[in-house]
Amino acid sequence: MISRNLFSCSNFFITMLVVFSITILASFVLCQIIVDESVLVDDWLDQNELGEYKQLFREHGISTLSGCGTPDQLDRLPELPAAEEKRLRRAAQVLQQRLVLRQWLSTHKLQHVYTKLLSLDVTSLEDVYWLEDTTARHVLDPKDFGSWSAARHSLPTGKEALQTLKMELWSTVVKNSKHQDAWTWGGMLIVSVSVCGLVTLAAMTQPSLAPEAKHSLLQYVTGKYLHPPSCRVEWGWEEPQVVGETMCFTVLCYQRNGQPYPICDTDELAVSISHGTRKVQAVIELGCGDPAQANVARVQFTVRTAGVYLISVTIGGAGVCDSPYRKWFVAGRVEARRSRVRRPLAALVWTARSPRALHIHPRDRYDNPAPAPPQPHAGFSIKINTLTGELDEKLSSSAVFQYDSVNQRVTMTLCFPNAGVYKAAIYYEDVLLHNGQFDCIVLTPSDAATVQRNLSSRRHNITFEARLLSPGRPRRVLCCLNPKQLIVKDYMFKFIPKRITSFRLCPSTKLIMEPAGGAAGGAAEGGGEVCVEDGVQEAVRLQCAQRDLLAACFTHLLLDNCGGEDSFKNKQEFFYSEMRKAHSKHPHDKLSLRVTRADLIRSSLKATKHFTVADWCKNFDVSFQGEQGVDWGGVRREWFTQVCAQLFDARRALFVPFSDAPAALVHPNPARPPHLKLKHFEFAGKMVGKCLYESALGGSYRQLVRARLTRSFRAQLIGLRVHYKYFEQDDPELYLSKIKYILETDLDAAEPELELYFVEEEYDGAGQLVNTCELVPDGARTRLLVCGTGEACAADWRAHALVCGAGRDWERLVGWFWAALSNFSTEERARLLQFTTGCSQLPPGGFQELNPRFQLSPAPTSGALPTAHTCFNQLCLPHYDSYEQLVRALLWAINEGGEGFGMI
Repeated sequence: MISRNLFSCSNFFITMLVVFSITILASFVLCQIIVDESVLVDDWLDQNELGEYKQLFREHGISTLSGCGTPDQLDRLPELPAAEEKRLRRAAQVLQQRLVLRQWLSTHKLQHVYTKLLSLDVTSLEDVYWLEDTTARHVLDPKDFGSWSAARHSLPTGKEALQTLKMELWSTVVKNSKHQDAWTWGGMLIVSVSVCGLVTLAAMTQPSLAPEAKHSLLQYVTGKYLHPPSCRVEWGWEEPQVVGETMCFTVLCYQRNGQPYPICDTDELAVSISHGTRKVQAVIELGCGDPAQANVARVQFTVRTAGVYLISVTIGGAGVCDSPYRKWFVAGRVEARRSRVRRPLAALVWTARSPRALHIHPRDRYDNPAPAPPQPHAGFSIKINTLTGELDEKLSSSAVFQYDSVNQRVTMTLCFPNAGVYKAAIYYEDVLLHNGQFDCIVLTPSDAATVQRNLSSRRHNITFEARLLSPGRPRRVLCCLNPKQLIVKDYMFKFIPKRITSFRLCPSTKLIMEPAGGAAGGAAEGGGEVCVEDGVQEAVRLQCAQRDLLAACFTHLLLDNCGGEDSFKNKQEFFYSEMRKAHSKHPHDKLSLRVTRADLIRSSLKATKHFTVADWCKNFDVSFQGEQGVDWGGVRREWFTQVCAQLFDARRALFVPFSDAPAALVHPNPARPPHLKLKHFEFAGKMVGKCLYESALGGSYRQLVRARLTRSFRAQLIGLRVHYKYFEQDDPELYLSKIKYILETDLDAAEPELELYFVEEEYDGAGQLVNTCELVPDGARTRLLVCGTGEACAADWRAHALVCGAGRDWERLVGWFWAALSNFSTEERARLLQFTTGCSQLPPGGFQELNPRFQLSPAPTSGALPTAHTCFNQLCLPHYDSYEQLVRALLWAINEGGEGFGMI
């Protein structure tokens, strides 16, 4: 201990001696500069035969050449003889011109040619004008002549402009030399002693005043401490890098003196990776377990979204060398199943002999805009068939594909020579695109003009004569089209129309073209056949001479109702625009609404009983009976929230879930209590419509519907057909126990054992069969059967997870798991949730309401695939040696082993 203290004291005194020596040396150098400037003043006085005035200049503080050339400074001198005064003024003027010339040369980086110009009697800027280039070329170096010539030609030609330039240059000369006048030997000595005293005091009091200081004074002097600007990053890839892989880079840590520094947890190494507003989780490994690489930190992360990423590496809050960095990641190869055609959901209407362009958006496996091959026609192709199924090779090969690099899309241009109905399919490398299959209704120019006239008519009541083929006996009918529905009418007494059936004008209503007469384009001379069906009522088969016109008008009206292109963003914008149009047609007058909080549903239903459509479009001024709240928006919002919460609460039995699970979605109760009437469902629909109507205005008008409706019910509301995949979210138990089993089972071999019929069996609480409901007519004797994923938030997942286990290796593995989870795509998180819990959906409250809680536990194996106990929502992770190994194992498990059960 004594020897250590003596060593510390000796280091301290050595340090003090070094600091004192450096301070004295700096003071000496600065004072020497001042002395040199005073010598120049003396030399100037001697050259102009004014040496007897040296003492006079010192007494009046004129110690610089700029002071000698300043008239104001010379005015401070006592009165001199007239001849001496004149000579002094003339010498000062010449000095000022020389100093201005030297400053001008310095601004053009030609100060080294000043003495050469003096040898040519060039002492002012005016002399520069008269110096010929031929004379300057012989004196100046060839490398300086170009700069000299450019500087000379940049001089202003006007007298006033030249005078202004000289004044600016002289101001710069005076400013550069002002600070030197204030320094004296006494001042330098005082500053030197003060600096040494302060440094000594700081060094002596450092242990007592700053015990938390990371480095001692000796470490600062010798450079033996971690210095973030000296640390550098080595990247493990070349730019641009394709997304999807686990990226790795290393941070090499060094001391100030250039020696390696062993990095540890207390050094606070932090890595921030961001892409816009999205943060990417990174895994940091220090030291890599090798003593020779103790100064190396290894950082790993996964990128799924293409673009420029900002990577910031800091140590103790200070950035390393060149941090932050920008790294570029590009999309992968084109995936046909992810790529899509920008088109409406319905068929496409074309005009014969008129080229039309379709835009194809190539996407990679992570849904990034992917660059198409240099020659898109080598990858993309289209196959066009007639209604009879015959491939039109000539028409298919006439399509032209061009890649638009600015908009990152492929443009397909196609021209149909003849009218008719065709079926088209777009492929990439012989794989069908996501929505690449569609029908093409090709009209003649005259028919296209007829369609436009029908659509532009204010009546919007378009009629076509047709022949009904089925159901029933064949007979002449009338097909009436309007923006709401397609109506098929019969004729009573051959002239009185009578409605037979009607179909909603929505996506669930399909017009299926059928070949007739064997025409090449799919249409016969006398028209063609069409089947109209919506998946609910019995289909209708018609024969119409103007079938293609009927289908074209139906398609245009359907697009007007749905908003054009088949994307959620476009549909949302179309819906809000239509709602805003409706707002412009109705006044926003206030309408008082007085309700009772204790009996909210009944009082609200009574208060709105006689409301018209115009009344529902007004602004409600809501007040609760017995309360003094004034509705400035908050009371109305609370009313909306409470009414929707009670209407769709399963405990009130108006809407019920398929199961008792807290995550179950609700749908209308088919066995509602007697006191709940159809008017309650009508009121619920009006409330949802009112919320959507006001939300179109945005801001404080936006209202949220607190209802988790089943996908099958929502599909019926908006006119979509119910698909069996909807029940994966609506009723997971039904999907897993019946639908999924049927999909994976060979029904032809297992049908006698399964005994599947189109019936639904109802059981009571004791498990006894109480009723059998036929799903279709005579379903009890009819065999055979006909997914949505929720978005799981990584932060919510981590906040409500139960992590079991302990140890440094386990903590590192858990950190890798959360990093991998945050970098997973939405689909991959849903698959992991399905793998762990048996369902890809979450309760309304997210992981907070998941019962039992998600558990993360260690498995007594190493390098194996993860296992899950879906009954307990438990995921068991084996030991892995690296982050990449964990990611590969997780992806393999959720993609290849996400279905089926086994015993462990």
